[in-house]
Amino acid sequence: MQKQKQIFTAFSDADLKSFEPELKVGLLATINEEGLPHITLITTLSANSPGQLYWGQFSEGLSKVNIQGNPKTGFLIMTLDKNMWRGKATFVKMTNSGKEYDLLNNNAMFRYNAYFGIHTVYYLDLVEHRGKEPLNMGGIIRAAVKTIAAKTLGGKGAGKEVINPLTHRLMDKIDNLKFLSYVDKDGYPVITPVIQAQTAGSDRIIFASSVYRKDLKAVTQGTEVALFCMSLEMQMVLLRGVFKGYTTVGGVECGSIDVNWIYNPMPPSQGRVYPEQKLEAVSVF
Repeated sequence: MQKQKQIFTAFSDADLKSFEPELKVGLLATINEEGLPHITLITTLSANSPGQLYWGQFSEGLSKVNIQGNPKTGFLIMTLDKNMWRGKATFVKMTNSGKEYDLLNNNAMFRYNAYFGIHTVYYLDLVEHRGKEPLNMGGIIRAAVKTIAAKTLGGKGAGKEVINPLTHRLMDKIDNLKFLSYVDKDGYPVITPVIQAQTAGSDRIIFASSVYRKDLKAVTQGTEVALFCMSLEMQMVLLRGVFKGYTTVGGVECGSIDVNWIYNPMPPSQGRVYPEQKLEAVSVF
């Protein structure tokens, strides 16, 4: 059973130390102009004090637009030892200079990169976080086995062709990282691991609810959710759809998402994959 997590309003010195390594997973959940959740990989996401996070921009993307329209964000930081911190924060400012700007541009990834560097630093005021949480690998593995069993017993369905072959491969690889986000009652997005998720046909995602159960049960039927998937080779895809609630298949309680939007977040050519965008001939040069 998932225990009630303590809520913190500041990072500890140990937390700040854990965020220092460059190699980690940083996710930022934002809200678009339609009020829908969006998840972006932000590898530079860190904290510079007990009450403030920051991150650097080196490529364009929807999250940078979203936070200027709605400053409420959710975040997840996961270190290489599979510990994670999840919480909520408010965007407060951005700058093109300063201590964090210099720090980011002098790290190994950007200092010797001839093609791009950090050009803007964004700052977030911490609202709350849940403290250090070890990723529940045992529960995730059991939930993944249950999800695959339910997927096999439930059949593939006959939905329209929404999920393309690359997205199928990424979503169905059992060791790829997957995270779900929705907008909470207070207007802040929340991020929850859902690594057990699998495709179930051409337009649906399913996941066993046996791990991070309390978090997943907080998502109500009919809610628009985002689901971010990434491989260890840094292949990524972002899906969005409607959460359809829970059903039991072969004795396994599974949540399901009807997918209606797919986005490629990988530079240099980020863009919507589904619904397909009409190609138009270039007429002005």
